Amino acid sequence: MSDSSRDTAQGAGWGSAEPGAYKQLMPDHVEKLSWLDPRTLWAARNGVLASWFGDPTGRTRSRWVARREAAGAPADKVIRHAVPDTFSFMVIGDTGEGDDSQYAVVPGFLKESQDTDFAVIASDVIYPVGSTDDYHDKFFRPYRDYPAPIYAIPGNHDWYEDLGAFMRVFCADTPPLAPEPRPRPLTRAWWRALLWHRPAPADEQQLATARELRAAPGQQAEQPGPYWAIDAGPVRLVGIDTGLLGTIDAEQGAWLRTVSRDPKPKILITGSPLYVDGEHHPCPIEGGGTVDDIVRDPEHHYVAAIGGDIHNYQRYPVDVDGRTVQYVVSGGGGAFMHATHTIPRVSVGGVTERDFRCYPLRGDSLAFYSRLYGRRLRLPRFFTLTESEATAVVAERLGIEPGRAPGPDARVTRRTRLVASLLGTGGRPDRTSRFRLPVRKMYASLFSPSSVTYSPPFFKCFLRLDVAPEEIRLRCFAATGNRAQEVEPPVEDEVVIPLK
Repeated sequence: MSDSSRDTAQGAGWGSAEPGAYKQLMPDHVEKLSWLDPRTLWAARNGVLASWFGDPTGRTRSRWVARREAAGAPADKVIRHAVPDTFSFMVIGDTGEGDDSQYAVVPGFLKESQDTDFAVIASDVIYPVGSTDDYHDKFFRPYRDYPAPIYAIPGNHDWYEDLGAFMRVFCADTPPLAPEPRPRPLTRAWWRALLWHRPAPADEQQLATARELRAAPGQQAEQPGPYWAIDAGPVRLVGIDTGLLGTIDAEQGAWLRTVSRDPKPKILITGSPLYVDGEHHPCPIEGGGTVDDIVRDPEHHYVAAIGGDIHNYQRYPVDVDGRTVQYVVSGGGGAFMHATHTIPRVSVGGVTERDFRCYPLRGDSLAFYSRLYGRRLRLPRFFTLTESEATAVVAERLGIEPGRAPGPDARVTRRTRLVASLLGTGGRPDRTSRFRLPVRKMYASLFSPSSVTYSPPFFKCFLRLDVAPEEIRLRCFAATGNRAQEVEPPVEDEVVIPLK
């Protein structure tokens, strides 16, 4: 088994290494996506408009669901996937950037998924706005050699064109929705409709060509809608659609309560993680209650909740009335890397640093960003921290035992402390700074989206879950982009989840 980032710096992808073969899978020309390009920001404006003028996704989602039911989709939205009581499936989140960061994940994903029965994409299938024309290079091409069905739940980016492309690809080529009546002038709905980003006409020939890349009978999957449940062996997977703003409407909330009453052990798949970055985000349901209320109800027998949206890996084993629910973030499947070094010392839901896991390790995240901004600001001698220096200063600021021991020559100096502070490194709860929250928000909205790089290490990841009647074995595999880790993807985290 390959070294992981918890074993050695080389296991994390640092040092001289031979680049992987993933570039052979990529198109000859890849359009590099800039998240700070004004054109990209303008195209992705619907989330902001929904927060200003009201979120229309609940109504739009209801129309899509009604369209699927009229076409014969099951009203309970349950997919009966015929597998034995012992089977395996993959989960990969936030995939569709279409560049090195996505394709670097593919070789390891294909290797570790060879005998699995299906895969689930947890949020943001296509960046930046979920366009139909992007599916060829950002979905069908990278996963053309995965032999089993792929199901998906949409993320906020898939909603930026009102979910039309997602419904076509995953929900039996559902026809477009008819235009809604024009709202009254100068109302909030009128301003929203005036400024709303609408999808461009799709290239039908390109979509037909794309479908041929995953045309084998064993690869086909048909979903009843943007939210669904899968009964497979001894478990039920429940996938929910959290739309543009990370909430669910009353209609979907009622369905979630109903589908959760089934006695099978359950895993929630959501586009908005319930525990993330050391905080609890229970996900409100229109009309009252939260998604996490449903997960925590012992009668519903949820054993895990896996969310995308944040582009790294985190795990919080939360004690809920004497049983452990594994809350997982798994959004490292192919987009820019959200920083982990900004996560403060964890103390949430009874989970402490001793129990918390993340990938990349905070020290590797800080080293990654120090090199990135050292180059961009043309101050490499000042900003760049070695992985050992970064690991040591993170351990000092958070007062924790590092995930990987720093090298013997690691020194925490005035410079390393200043760089760590400038780059938003988290700290202890008892040393909360009034500037820390704004810095973390800047990382989420500005610094992280500008962290796209085209050379390893990428610090990407995906999950494999092996289900048996008594337990589920969950493993997080790394994808660094280096050839050695392509051949043997390191296991960055592993946990066994009891089902009884």
